[in-house]
Amino acid sequence: MTSFPTNPSAGPLITPEGLAALGDVTLLDVRWRLGGPPGIELYREGHIPGAVYCDLDTDLAAPPGAGGRHPLPEAEAFQSAMRRLGVRDDRPVVVYDDVGSTVAARAWWALRYFGHQDVRVLDGGLSAWTAARLPTTKETPSVKEGDFTARPGGMPVLTAEQAAALAAEGVLLDARAAERYRGEVEPVDPVAGHVPGAVSAPTMDNVGPDGRFLDPAALRARFAELGVGEGVQAGAYCGSGVTAAHEVLALEVAGLPAALYVGSWSNWVADPSRPVATG
Repeated sequence: MTSFPTNPSAGPLITPEGLAALGDVTLLDVRWRLGGPPGIELYREGHIPGAVYCDLDTDLAAPPGAGGRHPLPEAEAFQSAMRRLGVRDDRPVVVYDDVGSTVAARAWWALRYFGHQDVRVLDGGLSAWTAARLPTTKETPSVKEGDFTARPGGMPVLTAEQAAALAAEGVLLDARAAERYRGEVEPVDPVAGHVPGAVSAPTMDNVGPDGRFLDPAALRARFAELGVGEGVQAGAYCGSGVTAAHEVLALEVAGLPAALYVGSWSNWVADPSRPVATG
């Protein structure tokens, strides 16, 4: 069996060349677009050989509601979805998308939260793969059901109350675009603004123009400017807990642990009694 190094310093990312050299691996295509087209259509147009399509809305989240637009699925539901996609406890998993790993990060985080130990994100996603002149296919692979066992608690999470406390006592990063943080626009949720005390930290600033993550030193410098460093309690949220997972991933690349407020802004504003800041 091919496996990733158990040394945490190996990091959560993998290069296209590293992925191409792997043998037995579960490969998940997690492409998704807010407002469409459906990711499965993108997958059918071409994907990395051996990849199976993983749906953000149905495989990586529970139905939307008071818990947010992409709430954490129940362990049994997540386990069932991952087994259907062929995920095994003893086999590495690599996830990718085509939007700077902003969606793939949710798959990485969810698998880590539910106890999988060997998960990596393809740095730069599908575009990095094709830029490396590696092949794509339209063929859908046959999938043998996996045996993944979901064990919640592998990554730290925040409730709304804990997020509010962290904004006051530590650093709560808002991973959305700056104009959404300021409350100037809100294209999705019913209320504009941010959690009082949160710091604006657009997650796309964690990657370069090619969609690859900045190197660890550059990320540490970025987060230091935002108040996050060794010994500082940090957390992240966004609109629905997807791009905030990307922020947590960037923090891990930088060697800094952080908790995820999964419900994020869509959960925060579901309770009208919670305060909202703008500007």
